[in-house]
Amino acid sequence: MTRAPEDQPLTSDELAERKMRFLFSLRSRGVTDARVLTAMEKVDRGLFVRGTFADRAYEDMPLPIACGQTISQPSVVGLMTQALQVNPRDTVLEVGTGSGYQAAILAQLARRVYTVDRYRRLVREASGLFLQLDLANITAIAADGSFGLPDQAPFDRIIVTAAAEDPPGPLLAQLKPGGIMVVPVGQSDTVQSLIKVVRTERGFDYEELRPVRFVPLVEGLGAE
Repeated sequence: MTRAPEDQPLTSDELAERKMRFLFSLRSRGVTDARVLTAMEKVDRGLFVRGTFADRAYEDMPLPIACGQTISQPSVVGLMTQALQVNPRDTVLEVGTGSGYQAAILAQLARRVYTVDRYRRLVREASGLFLQLDLANITAIAADGSFGLPDQAPFDRIIVTAAAEDPPGPLLAQLKPGGIMVVPVGQSDTVQSLIKVVRTERGFDYEELRPVRFVPLVEGLGAE
């Protein structure tokens, strides 16, 4: 759906129609958890998409953002969040802040969200949006997310928004017993699977959820 020009804000009827279409699109693609749908209704994706693609913010498609990264399509964000099964008392680690959209949704569901990105510019811009939205339970950090955040570990939930060849060992080690990690895994950008990992007393249980396509998880800090 096309956004209205800045000097022509959406009417209440247009806003209601946009939300209805957005939520219908999510449900039709398998996002059925009521708490997740409510969280996604509260967070305006349009705030997280700037520039050329701003008028496509409410379509179910990934879009380019700064630093050669992407904002995931809403249905994938919803399915990953749903698989994470976040509880209100959980502390969540997100690897790959990107636009900040996923973290903003997690903030509606969890007690505390730590989000890490290798690009300082993305962390800075996302932090500005979190402040604007009064999301005081998010801490955004510029760091190498492939190593997690050992100082804040362990985590109840971990979500990775970039694809690794295998679930990263340091992140698995920072997952609490009974905790859940959702991560895209694949050796190329054309063959990736979304994996749900549950830490048990015996080790880790893995469940393949669906094919996906994400930017690769890269070690080190970015140039920006």
